[in-house]
Amino acid sequence: MELKKTNRSSARIRVALQGTSGSGKSYSSLLLAYGLCKDWKKIAVIDSEHQSASLYSHLGEYNVLNLTAPYTPERYIEAIDTCEKAGMEVIAIDSLSHEWEGDGGILDMHSQLAGNSFTNWAKLTPRHNALVQKILASNCHIVATVRSKQDYVIVEKNGKNVPEKVGMKGVQRDGLEYDFTLFFELDIYNNATCTKDRTQLFNPRMPFKIDSSTGSKILDWCCNGNSETKELSEAVKQINSCNSIEELTLLYQTNPEVRKYDTELQERATYLRKSNTSSNGVGKQY
Repeated sequence: MELKKTNRSSARIRVALQGTSGSGKSYSSLLLAYGLCKDWKKIAVIDSEHQSASLYSHLGEYNVLNLTAPYTPERYIEAIDTCEKAGMEVIAIDSLSHEWEGDGGILDMHSQLAGNSFTNWAKLTPRHNALVQKILASNCHIVATVRSKQDYVIVEKNGKNVPEKVGMKGVQRDGLEYDFTLFFELDIYNNATCTKDRTQLFNPRMPFKIDSSTGSKILDWCCNGNSETKELSEAVKQINSCNSIEELTLLYQTNPEVRKYDTELQERATYLRKSNTSSNGVGKQY
């Protein structure tokens, strides 16, 4: 046994993107992956979505491993091994849902087992957990997509009631989000909301569109466990604690340290204006 000082400089991120069909999971995962390594050739996509990853080949020369049925945990593990041995820096798993609900996946295997349905889980849970552990132990950054079951709600638009597609429960085993550092929910407008964040980089009340800068932001956090990162985290906390434009303006005027975080200030101001939390609508002061 050896006791070491904590250091985040070699951290590898585990990110999950969950959403319905058409929410932009595949596209967003590729942009995020690029931000994590800045080299398309160091990105590998494990594609179980019938070669959908190739639809975005115009983005760059990333690598694709087409995964077909049966979607057993062992085949996913083998695919990850292949990517690691090829020297990839980021592995995008698109999608992880097939391992659970696809042809030859966990639920499919469970339905074919004879005997007691409850006790049969003792045979399958270790196999699923082995895949989760492989993801956690990988020396690559992992970006995984998860399908959401679809449902429709009636919303009012321009005076008319129209159906709108919404995401429901993710197609994976309950509790999967606990194994990821970051968990994003994507809506039908491709907006991401961070529902789990161990990095403290994202505001859970501020939806945004994922792009390569998102990956760059996460990479900086992974590589720089230093005072600069801590300063950013503290500044973001102060900015996000402001509940009105007046409070945000006062923070800007009295705390010179937060002035260099213009992006975060602008995002908070936009959120406050949209939420109508400002009492008198003080204009931009920064």
